[in-house]
Amino acid sequence: MTALLASGRDADVYALDERRVLRRYRRGGEVSGEAAVMRYVAEHGYPVPRVYEADGADLILERLDGPTMLQALGSGALELGAGATVLADLLDRLHKVRVRAATDPGTRILHLDLHPENVVMTEGGPVVIDWRNSTEGPPELDVAMTALIVAQVAVDPGHEFTAQAELFLEVFLGCTRDNPLSQLEAAVRRRGADPNMTGDELAHLHEAKLLVTTAARAHH
Repeated sequence: MTALLASGRDADVYALDERRVLRRYRRGGEVSGEAAVMRYVAEHGYPVPRVYEADGADLILERLDGPTMLQALGSGALELGAGATVLADLLDRLHKVRVRAATDPGTRILHLDLHPENVVMTEGGPVVIDWRNSTEGPPELDVAMTALIVAQVAVDPGHEFTAQAELFLEVFLGCTRDNPLSQLEAAVRRRGADPNMTGDELAHLHEAKLLVTTAARAHH
């Protein structure tokens, strides 16, 4: 196996060569659905890594050059408000992609894990990674999930981004077109059922929900 580039909660990313990486899920699984969504949104102009191959638990993807949004925020290369605006715009752009076959006109493609660690700031612009949780549904659920993830950081005193996360959340919700409150309970249930959540994250989930509620009411 070639060099390990990154290790996430459920997957490792290895460099294959200068243009490709291997994303391998440690617990196995089937990546064909994830690859199909990425290819579909790419056809509609949405910024995702190119998918070269998808087989079992392995995805071979375009290798991206640049920091994650979280790294860029941490280094000061990206201003907090600008980052929150970019994230809101990425969600809005995704929700404008037409679902291939949906009976409800309000149904959209959802990422459900779109936060600063899953955006790579390349020279060509931000690119969204990690589509394993993607599904179809109301766009408000996607906004609620992003807001909840950011809020969990804001209420976690041990996180390095805690001090900035609440302001990031405020700017983000001020830029979103969709009001997340109608889907916040659903987002909390999904987040609470995520096997990758730590005990500390679960313990802060209710507090994070309250923070999202207060911030969303101020902007919607």
